[in-house]
Amino acid sequence: MTSHQSTQTMKPATAAKKLGVYLEATPAEFREGVVSRAELNELQANPPQWLQDLRVNGPHPRPVVAAKLGVSIAGLARAGVTEPLTTEQIEALKQEGPEWLERERATQAEVRKEAVRIKKKNTERQA
Repeated sequence: MTSHQSTQTMKPATAAKKLGVYLEATPAEFREGVVSRAELNELQANPPQWLQDLRVNGPHPRPVVAAKLGVSIAGLARAGVTEPLTTEQIEALKQEGPEWLERERATQAEVRKEAVRIKKKNTERQA
């Protein structure tokens, strides 16, 4: 018996998320089709110019914006940042250093410190 493998495909939104780009900024042919696993692997291995440009200049989706600013996605929402930002806008925010950004970075640092403490405690308990 020969097993027949179907090609795995995903919606453009899923592929954009995996590529770390804002879907609405991608070319129309990317948004309107489906992306196979092989196509996604090829995009990751050999990104076309449009993908390289999006990764460098944006606009970036919220998870990328949050990571570049060193805050959580919830922290962005609390600050009222709901739209995708370009690299230039992110850099401008870093330069301005608004009070909300400093506060959210401190909150994020506390969350990370607590996660490390809990992990260490659990490791010690298992040992």
